[in-house]
Amino acid sequence: MANPGGAPGPYRATKLWNEVTTHFRAGMPLRKHRQHFKRHGNCFTACEAVDWLCELLRNNSNFGPEVTRQQTIQLLRKFLKNHVIEDIKGRWGSENLEDNGQLFRFPTTSPLKTIPRHPPELRKNSAESTGKEKESLFKLRNLSRRTPRKQELRASQEYPENMKCEAGENKENPVDRREISQADVEEIWRHIILIHLQTILGISSLEEVLDPSQVIPQHIMYNMSSTSKHGVVVLQNRSDDLPHWVLSAMKCLANWPKHDMSQPTYVGFERDVFRTIADYFSDLPEPLLTFEYYELFVNILGLLRPHLERVAIDALQICCLLLPPPNRRKLQLLMRMISRMSQNVDMPRLHDAMGTRSLMIQTFSRCVLCCAEEVDLDELLATRLVSFLMDHHEEILKVPSYLQAAVETHLDYLKKGQIQYPGEELIAALPTYSYCKQISAREFDEQKISTSQAAIAELLENIVKDKSLPLKDKRKRLKQFQKEYPLIYQNRFPTTESEAALFADKPTIKQPMLILKKPKFRSLRY
Repeated sequence: MANPGGAPGPYRATKLWNEVTTHFRAGMPLRKHRQHFKRHGNCFTACEAVDWLCELLRNNSNFGPEVTRQQTIQLLRKFLKNHVIEDIKGRWGSENLEDNGQLFRFPTTSPLKTIPRHPPELRKNSAESTGKEKESLFKLRNLSRRTPRKQELRASQEYPENMKCEAGENKENPVDRREISQADVEEIWRHIILIHLQTILGISSLEEVLDPSQVIPQHIMYNMSSTSKHGVVVLQNRSDDLPHWVLSAMKCLANWPKHDMSQPTYVGFERDVFRTIADYFSDLPEPLLTFEYYELFVNILGLLRPHLERVAIDALQICCLLLPPPNRRKLQLLMRMISRMSQNVDMPRLHDAMGTRSLMIQTFSRCVLCCAEEVDLDELLATRLVSFLMDHHEEILKVPSYLQAAVETHLDYLKKGQIQYPGEELIAALPTYSYCKQISAREFDEQKISTSQAAIAELLENIVKDKSLPLKDKRKRLKQFQKEYPLIYQNRFPTTESEAALFADKPTIKQPMLILKKPKFRSLRY
């Protein structure tokens, strides 16, 4: 199935809904069925629809192989309620669909949902915001043109888009030093985050993914600096933290069975503790990733594919820094708990018909990601994201040190001086930076081969020119090299004469001295 968001953008959940319904209507097999002694054409049973749609969702990169049959039934119920399908008598509007032989058909009306458009005044505000963003970016264009050198190296090795680095240009004309205000620091943090996220996602603009006003530097700075030795956010205001009884319950299950022995235990104790935690998170006024960042995280879901896993991890690492500190702390503690519980072989069974991992995902998915207005695909999207967070939470929720290093570098140059371009305000004098440029897979493979071959050829040349190496060892190494890399060896020594010339100056061996034949003496005995 095609990815509707190959490019990130707004209203991704609506686009996914339209994509799934379109593929369902186009691909669902229709045939004749008999029911109550009557033949019906161009229809399907509920059981057939569950089989086909479940396979469709599992092969979709936005949902993945963890989609369950029960989730597929729930989505089909949404289809019936929204008139994507109707029963054989033309009835719809309810969620009365079970996994059985009940007959359904497609209505003649289109099931596609319209994508909302911003009112004129909102578009105007968005344009003004974008204009300010571009103006500000122009003033600070050299502040964030690159990731740190270590990050660039990792990007060139791990990103499937395959990156190469080119040098950028910058003018320098340092003048007087100046004081750095808190506003300067916050502005640099904002642009560092925006540029790094844009680079990771590989898009030309974040206009349709993230509003710059949603990047709150104070949250980022707090999440980066106020952490425990384990990287978990430490809150100064205790009223924003998890209640003590919730923390105790989470610690109990995370360390099971090594919990506080002073607590009373009984048969089913762990189930009651888990239910207490689940009820608390379910009653939160908004999901941990907040309604504000719903579209942002749904866009990142499009990257959850095997060859884009590294990109998704880096993007989520930055996006989770945008969260309010209390939300980030709760997310960190929740992910640690459910990850430990799902891997704990000593954990008693908490559900009669479901494994621990599946139970964790089904219980907390809507507590992590949810839209302010109910979206039909919310549960499937949230399940996909929580499953990925469980597997990679340690890396996603750790503090990325390269961002701190990038900000400190920019602040250092901001303190050293300023430069002034015609028609521009004074801005920080910055050094020449390099940035990552995307290349094709073919170019990457060609560069990889040519670079490695050049290094091997250089190794051969070093062996040839090494005068301190005894001839015997040199012959031995060259013979070994010829065996391992025959083509490179042949390019260096195309003929036997060229190879023999290498040893032409060897010292000649002196001829052995003539040995005189010893005379034979006859025996003197008679």
